[in-house]
Amino acid sequence: MAHRTEPGILILTSLASGDKHGYALAKDIQDFAGVTLGPGTLYGAITRLEERTLIEAMPGDDRRRPYRITATGRAELAKAVRSMRILADEGAARLGLALGWS
Repeated sequence: MAHRTEPGILILTSLASGDKHGYALAKDIQDFAGVTLGPGTLYGAITRLEERTLIEAMPGDDRRRPYRITATGRAELAKAVRSMRILADEGAARLGLALGWS
């Protein structure tokens, strides 16, 4: 099960809203998750996601190479989100918290 701050999940989540190059990915992740991914972590995760065909590189200029999520990546992200939702619901129930989700 993926943790919400796992680099791969953060990258897939960012790319779900559109193609981005490395710097834009890091900035978006910082903005929506409050997580700073260093270059080694970011590009290591990008390499692993590419190897698993969850994302793909697109043509870019010499300095910036955009990436996009694949159909397989969308399916994997949806699976992870469902899993995190189940865990959050169960944790909230056990703590007696009302999350207000439908």
